[in-house]
Amino acid sequence: MKINDYEVPEGLFYTKEHTWIKVEDDKCRVGITDYAQKALHEVVFVELPNVDSKVEYMKPAGTLESVKAVSDFFSPVSGDIIEVNTSLPDNPERVNESPYSDGWVAIIKPSNLDQELSALMDTNKYGDFLKTIIEQK
Repeated sequence: MKINDYEVPEGLFYTKEHTWIKVEDDKCRVGITDYAQKALHEVVFVELPNVDSKVEYMKPAGTLESVKAVSDFFSPVSGDIIEVNTSLPDNPERVNESPYSDGWVAIIKPSNLDQELSALMDTNKYGDFLKTIIEQK
């Protein structure tokens, strides 16, 4: 789905902080949305969470720094970080170039997926949410 110039892929879940999550069997791949990467502009530095660290639902799990601002990356689920995108520290531009594939941030083994997933937005709800943000600008 496309909302104005923003890509909103089907099959993902989204937060109001513009983080996406893709459920892959018993783990979740997470990153920032196309809207978020465009709002940040050119990402120049990514601080990844540590593998084996615990993250909490909607708490900061890392940071993204751009030429405009530093922004926290909020975890859309609680659990353990089991993998991070080790290419991002040397290639932070991947967040801008490919936020839903090469620009993913981390993979989380969730501890409370069913309950936390129900609090997130599906593609259509996030699309509606994005439309309201765009209209307010």
